[in-house]
Amino acid sequence: MPELPEVETVRRGLAPHLEGRRLGGAVVRQARLRWLVTPDLDARLRGRLVRRVDRRGKYLVLRLDAGDLICHLGMSGSLRLCDAKLKPEKHDHLDLLIESGRVLRYRDPRRFGALFWCEHADTHPLLAHLGVEPLTPEFDGERLRALCQGRTSAIKTVLMDARLLVGVGNIYANEALFHAGIDPRLPAGQLGPRRCARLAAAVRDTLARAIAAGGSSLRDFVDTRGKPGYFQQSYYVYERAGEACRTCGSGIRRLVQGGRSTYYCPRCQKR
Repeated sequence: MPELPEVETVRRGLAPHLEGRRLGGAVVRQARLRWLVTPDLDARLRGRLVRRVDRRGKYLVLRLDAGDLICHLGMSGSLRLCDAKLKPEKHDHLDLLIESGRVLRYRDPRRFGALFWCEHADTHPLLAHLGVEPLTPEFDGERLRALCQGRTSAIKTVLMDARLLVGVGNIYANEALFHAGIDPRLPAGQLGPRRCARLAAAVRDTLARAIAAGGSSLRDFVDTRGKPGYFQQSYYVYERAGEACRTCGSGIRRLVQGGRSTYYCPRCQKR
């Protein structure tokens, strides 16, 4: 599933082509995605101005002059800008018509994504209870320590809790903990100010480097031009169980936390 860096890569690719432009409506070929596409989406979007393309956690939000359009890419979804004359393929379920004569085409083979209109995205149940954005000034060591205090859950679990901190999925939680030198099993409440500051910086740096690389393409992810990301070539621990640590040479280990694979170096990451 696309995580924060992948969604931010898509947002940055779309913004110059959508912001300040009007939509000519929508063509819906398949409404049955994870949730039903808004039934009257074409009428709601026709003539609407795209004021801003935002991201909240792993959700894209098109801020319109009347309402908002929320999009989630699910497991295999992608958004591509293409010529309106380009014939849609089997899994091209929806087009947003842009006044420039191009379309924003939503493709989703597994149909686990979503695209729907609402009046106010920030108060929608999917977004209203999301935690702090890790790439904003509001997230630092002090804020992370406040989120961790009193928690007995493992720090990796806390990093991935979207009610506390949004967008830090499994890949980037693994990588950030390695770069901070922190054991993923450590109870979050045991982190002091220094380690919280180090981990917050590692989270921000890991996400920034991933965005610069266009995100990670382990299976289906492509950007708005159909290009894959390359951050997976820079992994230090993720999916490297049994391989030598790039820093100390020890074997990378794997365990399961909360049903997700965790990768770490027993020498570099201390409790």
